[in-house]
Amino acid sequence: MSRSALSRTVESLTGEVARLEAGENAALVSLREDPAFVMTAAGLDPDPWQRALLAAPPERALLLCTRQAGKSTTTAALACREALIRPQTVLLVAPALRQSQELFRKLTDFYEALGGPDGPPVAATASSALRLELANGSRIIALPGSEKTIRGFSAVDLLILDEASRIEDALYYAVRPMLAVSGGRLVAMTTPFGKRGFFFDEWSRANADDGANLSAGADLGSDADPWRRIKVTAYDCPRISEGFLDEERQALGAWWFKQEYLCEFADTIDSLFRTEDIMAAFSSDIAPLFGQGATLPSVSPSDPRSADVERLIV
Repeated sequence: MSRSALSRTVESLTGEVARLEAGENAALVSLREDPAFVMTAAGLDPDPWQRALLAAPPERALLLCTRQAGKSTTTAALACREALIRPQTVLLVAPALRQSQELFRKLTDFYEALGGPDGPPVAATASSALRLELANGSRIIALPGSEKTIRGFSAVDLLILDEASRIEDALYYAVRPMLAVSGGRLVAMTTPFGKRGFFFDEWSRANADDGANLSAGADLGSDADPWRRIKVTAYDCPRISEGFLDEERQALGAWWFKQEYLCEFADTIDSLFRTEDIMAAFSSDIAPLFGQGATLPSVSPSDPRSADVERLIV
């Protein structure tokens, strides 16, 4: 168990003792006992992979999901529950502000659905279209996908990246340090968008055939590779009919259909060469011609060409 995970466990147990002594909102008790309650209270029936993710959220997660699988709904539910049961700073990031605002709206819908005769599980102290602050010290903020304006947040407990395959690498590199001190969680979710970007790179570190599908209980996380990879295709989603998928296959064509519904990373349509062909062209058996490790041609120091040879490896 990591130090951050151990710290959260101790904090949770300490808080549990205090809550038992003081009494607690009924909805909050249900949230602690059943992580999926945040969705069922809103009238939703979570899929097995959604229940599993809510019950045991990993430190690092990559969600590669078909369109309409419920990935945004699931992460919004996760963020809502985490912010209610303990003080959390949650950031919602997407390529555009409109997208992170939509994710934030889903979160606030869950928050409102949990309200009952006793009121909301935790009272809100401030709210807007992009921000929710709670009486327990939690705050949830929706942010635009701009590396230049997103800096400044620290001690983030949960960082959610929506449409991650379309997020620029510079933005990804800018937000990761926000987790350094807090030891916070990172969840990146997306539908594929070509063989490019940080999400594709992180996903591809594991064999695609072994990509984790949480509903099957697989987990590829390790000390060297901390990511848990969760793959949900359209055929794994009970709300998408095969008849609709047949129609989409005819309407979109194979290239788009495989990306949108089968979660397959495809080469971009403007690529001149396939990624597989480019990678096959690399070899570690050939000595480099330039830079470090280059082998100089055999030229006498007195030869006028020797200066040109020296410049080759600078």
